[in-house]
Amino acid sequence: MQRWPVLLFLAWACFLFFSGIGLFTSGFLLMRIELTNRSSCSDPLAAPAWAGQGLAPGSCWMPRRVPKAVLLIIDALAFEFARFDPAKARPRPYENKLGFLHQLAGSQPRHARLYRFRADPPTTTMQRIKGLTTGSLPTFIDVGSNFASYAIEEDNLLGQLVQNGRRVVFMGDDTWDGLFPQKFFRSYFFPSFNVKDLHTVDDGILQHLYPTVDGGEWDLLIAHFLGVDHCGHKHGPDHPEMAKKLTQMNEMLRSLVDHLGNDTLLLVAGDHGMTETGDHGGDSEKEVNAALFVYSKTPLFGAHRPEEPETIPQVNLVPTLALLLGVPIPYSNIGEVMAELFSGDGGDASAALRQLSAYRLNARQVDRFLHSYSLAAQDLPAERLRHLRELFSAALEEHDRLLAHVQEGLPASPELEARLRRLVGRFQRYLWEARAVCMESWARFHPLRMVAGCALIAASCLLCCVASELAAALDFPYRSRLLYPLLWGLAVAALLGLGQLLTREGPDLVLVSAWAAAASQLAFFWPSWGHRPQRAHLAGVQPPVASAGLWRRLRAWQGPALPMGLLFLRCCAMFSDSFVVAEARVAPFLLASLATLLVGKLHWRGRLTAPEAPKQPPGAAFYQKESWQLLGLLAVLLACLRLSGLFHQCREEIPRCQPSPCLAPLSSLQSTQAKNLFYLLCVASLAGLVCAVQRWLRHYGNLNSASPLVLFVRWAFPLLAVWIACYWAVTSGAEDTLGKLQELVQVALVGFPRAVYGLASLGLLLALWTPVTVFVKDSRESVGPIVTPYQGAPSSQAELLHVIPQIYRRMQESLKSQLDRGHRRATVAAYGLGSVYSAALVIVLTVLGFLLLILHSERMSLSFLLLFLEAFVLLRIHACVVSLARDAEPFVVPWYAVTAWVFAATQFFYSTGHQPIFSAIHWNAAFVGFQQGHSTHLLPAVLVGANTFASHILFAVGCPLLLLWPFVCEAPNSQRRKLKKELREELQEEEEPMMEMRLRESPERFSAALLQLGLKYLFVLGAQLLACVWAAMILRRHLMVWKVFAPKFLFEALGFMVSSICLLLGIFLVMRVDCAVSAWFERLQPR
Repeated sequence: MQRWPVLLFLAWACFLFFSGIGLFTSGFLLMRIELTNRSSCSDPLAAPAWAGQGLAPGSCWMPRRVPKAVLLIIDALAFEFARFDPAKARPRPYENKLGFLHQLAGSQPRHARLYRFRADPPTTTMQRIKGLTTGSLPTFIDVGSNFASYAIEEDNLLGQLVQNGRRVVFMGDDTWDGLFPQKFFRSYFFPSFNVKDLHTVDDGILQHLYPTVDGGEWDLLIAHFLGVDHCGHKHGPDHPEMAKKLTQMNEMLRSLVDHLGNDTLLLVAGDHGMTETGDHGGDSEKEVNAALFVYSKTPLFGAHRPEEPETIPQVNLVPTLALLLGVPIPYSNIGEVMAELFSGDGGDASAALRQLSAYRLNARQVDRFLHSYSLAAQDLPAERLRHLRELFSAALEEHDRLLAHVQEGLPASPELEARLRRLVGRFQRYLWEARAVCMESWARFHPLRMVAGCALIAASCLLCCVASELAAALDFPYRSRLLYPLLWGLAVAALLGLGQLLTREGPDLVLVSAWAAAASQLAFFWPSWGHRPQRAHLAGVQPPVASAGLWRRLRAWQGPALPMGLLFLRCCAMFSDSFVVAEARVAPFLLASLATLLVGKLHWRGRLTAPEAPKQPPGAAFYQKESWQLLGLLAVLLACLRLSGLFHQCREEIPRCQPSPCLAPLSSLQSTQAKNLFYLLCVASLAGLVCAVQRWLRHYGNLNSASPLVLFVRWAFPLLAVWIACYWAVTSGAEDTLGKLQELVQVALVGFPRAVYGLASLGLLLALWTPVTVFVKDSRESVGPIVTPYQGAPSSQAELLHVIPQIYRRMQESLKSQLDRGHRRATVAAYGLGSVYSAALVIVLTVLGFLLLILHSERMSLSFLLLFLEAFVLLRIHACVVSLARDAEPFVVPWYAVTAWVFAATQFFYSTGHQPIFSAIHWNAAFVGFQQGHSTHLLPAVLVGANTFASHILFAVGCPLLLLWPFVCEAPNSQRRKLKKELREELQEEEEPMMEMRLRESPERFSAALLQLGLKYLFVLGAQLLACVWAAMILRRHLMVWKVFAPKFLFEALGFMVSSICLLLGIFLVMRVDCAVSAWFERLQPR
């Protein structure tokens, strides 16, 4: 069996896809250019001075209005959390809890005001911090670095404060440490990534907040609270814990105001909102609507109080706070100053002049940034830039004329006040349009890289299709189709890497790998342009499709027509945002359609009945039984598809959609009876999975030996189930009822998951070390002497009793040997040998299932039970179809089986509570067994990725079962045992099915079949990926590109990478079993 060439070829095919994904991503998800320019006090942006205006010491650009400011960021403080409605008699847990803000705004309207603080998507914490400090708009790709923060190199508010000698003190979320290293005069960082920890960060801030405020050694104090956000992730907003956390924040604000001085500005802001499930990251209304509360003990606002809170973008905070504190506005800011904070004392004309001074500085700074950015990026529309320049120039000229009018000392008149108001409106219009231009043109696409990436992925799909046809040949040309392409790719990569090293600072790995992939693909297809010789195929008698006539070619493609047609429909659906949004219902429908049409096709061809003959053939009952079994399996499959829809996650684009209650942990249930009932169901699903796997292994004889892997299945499987059940029992208890057991519970929350990780890892290692689960019973005649514990002749009755049975047994064996000599031979009975490959895969899949199950909420165990049941039903349907097809080639897995397997993986991606949107990612999986957080980002990324792509992992590792299962189902049936004695004697050879040992009779066909199966699986995955790539490229200017198509592409690309790696692992496991079986056979050879 050719093991390493098969694995190497599949790994090379995966590399080709990865190169195409990387090249397309580098052209589609480019970050905007970050300018390194910085503002300074010497920039000539200030307006000419007018009466009553002058720069005090320590001010820059315009007079400083407040010497100190406190910025409290309450993570995920939605506007609904901060608004107070006294008319609500029975508010929800998140409503009317911040009553102190309402009290301040009502009693001191000139000192306090509440705003709708609108966030720009993506609404992840790191991107919001960037927006709140730079005044710029983070791009879509920044989402990927949310938990791997990089230092902000762009000009920002904190950098300006430090540059101008101000003291910035920070306490709270340690994300700021990575973004602003060594920028703080004093800092108190606390770990932030553990979304289940509601109190560590908040309690740490409260410990230092009041002493720091009273100490006065600061100019800007930033405190970033995380309890509200973590409570939303853990419990959702509509939970009593949210009421407790918001009440704590309310009391904190009440105490803080008493400690503030008269010259201090207080800003209470939320960086984003949250959905009804407590998530964020997208651009739904609930996610982007945060709250901003502004307060000072000195008057800030005019007498006019708006009826409804004003909506302001979050980027507006940066220029406002910079000018209030007397420092330059950061260079790349595109926000607009909050004019009412610059009114000051005096009449309307004086207030308008102060506002115009701030607007002029703001507009000149934005105009300077747009000019510099257009020179660096050259992607802003030239016509729009000219229009903006005209607006800016006209507003600047009008401002100069008004300033000249004021400096003449003429008294204020209604006409002057009207002109001032109109000029304020012109500056506002300019700043608004400038921001709109940046938002529309922020994503810099690289069309050439996008097209080249699409071409690489398309060529990889074609390569998999062609290679799967070539793999049917017994003499697959590995030298011309693998070795030479690899050498060509390595040569091109070496030349390009060397050339880039000589001309640049470092090589562009994405570009180098893409050129290497293209060169190797060209080397693969080059022999196809010449004459291709005839080869014997796996079927042994069928000629290659290319050499057949047109009619035979059409007949050959009739089989794949059905699955390929449904795959084509699924790929076409990727171009519709409605279908992508509704894919959770589309995927089960396509799978059900494929299975139903397959059974209908068999019936249409008469395969569900026995072949017509003058006399009823002996196997007629067999076909009848198989047909009814197939129909029953189809019914079970449809039931599984229907039940899996109960575990769905909602998208905000689907109106009136309620997420499945099974997604929430058991701790969120208020009813103790319901909690206990669901817990029992979850434990029963665990027990059912263990019993089903052990019974299957016992049925095929793979649970009889004393090998380490068999002992692991016998004892470790129940132990894993017990540990997971204990972990669920601990996590489902309410926190406030644990009392003195809190320390023991914390140990259990860490100990049980880590014990599961360790024991499951041991099981995987055993499966690789000793994967053979065969029990051997040797009936060959022994030639050795009778062994007794005594020396010499028997001398006592006890010794005779020990020896006589051995002599009698030896006589029986000798007599039997003499009677059977000549027509029978002594044999070695091996139990479980016929399913040795499948048994190893089933064991590994079960161990992986335990690992993935503990990363999900408790009630997802019911979904995992459905997953294993549906996978078993699909395998049985495939085996029934192969047995009924009569002319099916067992070494070739049909396209319908591969397509159905991929559809099932997609279906259970949604049925395990996931959606291709960032707000639906289960971040809490990163802390299962790691309550105190992580020191690196690799392990949490692995845990979250395993949770997200659990179905991809299981179905990809189990893909070789599509080849093995028809052989496992070769066992004799009861109908054949009822045949006449004469017929049974004729069929004696068939009565002993070899099952998976037939694969060892033809090792070359076995390896070719594995290669063909892997290539088919990669082709179906690659076709779906190609559709997503084309949709993202063609619809890159679509309204829903960043909301629907770009996230779908990212999830599909990551899912492809996970699936392809796990496919290699599954095929490697089969080859490892084959190697171990070969060594086992060698040990059985007589010496």
